Amino acid sequence: MRTCIGLMLLLVLSATGGCINSAGKTKSDKLQVLATTAMVGDVVKAIGGDKIEVTVLLGPGVDPHLYKTTRDDVAQILEADVVFYSGLMLEGKMTDTFAKVGKNKRVFAVTEDLDDSRLLSDSQQTDHPDPHVWFDVELWSLTANKVAKVLGDELPSHINAFDKNSVNYQAELRNLAADAKAALATIPKEQRILITSHDAFGYLGRAYDIEVMGVQGISTDSEAGLQRINQLVDLIVEKKVPAVFVETSVNGKSIQALIDGAKSRGHTVTIGGELYSDAAGEAGTYEGTYLGMIDHNVTLITRALGGDAPENGLRGKLGMDAETTPETSNAPN
Repeated sequence: MRTCIGLMLLLVLSATGGCINSAGKTKSDKLQVLATTAMVGDVVKAIGGDKIEVTVLLGPGVDPHLYKTTRDDVAQILEADVVFYSGLMLEGKMTDTFAKVGKNKRVFAVTEDLDDSRLLSDSQQTDHPDPHVWFDVELWSLTANKVAKVLGDELPSHINAFDKNSVNYQAELRNLAADAKAALATIPKEQRILITSHDAFGYLGRAYDIEVMGVQGISTDSEAGLQRINQLVDLIVEKKVPAVFVETSVNGKSIQALIDGAKSRGHTVTIGGELYSDAAGEAGTYEGTYLGMIDHNVTLITRALGGDAPENGLRGKLGMDAETTPETSNAPN
């Protein structure tokens, strides 16, 4: 794999005459920024506003844990002025590409300056923490500081605007975190158990007092074993868990195994809905934004586990187009 990536880099560099900087921009004269996921892209858009142009590499339903870099991806990475990725090995198979490109280009993990003491451990890996930081909304909001610093270095004349946007965006996310906490708190204590396809919701569990469990581990690269499925079936039956959840970027076959296992033992558990875990919703929709994906998840979890949340979301916008929700767009400059 590393040899293939090196070869792709060499081929693309040869085709562009070895030029790393995208001086001859084809899209616009704005700073060209590449973000790996929608979650990262939204932070960057909120901070950069109309001074930058953002391209998101991985679309809806794409699993960043397993994604393999293509030659077209390498070309996009090399053409960008700045690259932001989530980090903590979320984009596991892309890491080598970022390491190679980072020798000649400004490539940053938005999580790299977060306090290690606030990161959850990955019980299956000893070399990096759980990467799903965005499910602790207040913790994820701190990535705005890193983005603002990098963009300020790139465009010094706009540094004050970036800093202001960072402050505004973090305030907006603190409000979102408060709304999420209030909604999830309405779930009866004995039903505050979230079971999903893979263990992506640990930060949500810690932040909002929910017991979370996944059939697979923190990375979808791990296998769902029969022993783990049987353990979760035991829990579902014992605790009378009303619902389990599938994810948009993960095969739901293991969740069906839980439902079938519980049914064979006399307990009916339903699918509470499809959660956004490692990818947001469709571009151009409210659920395709970071705020929208969190709102969607919190609303589904709350309602399916017996809590109280409006069907159309905490802000009444689920199912709406992004352009009809102006406060989810770029922060004002």
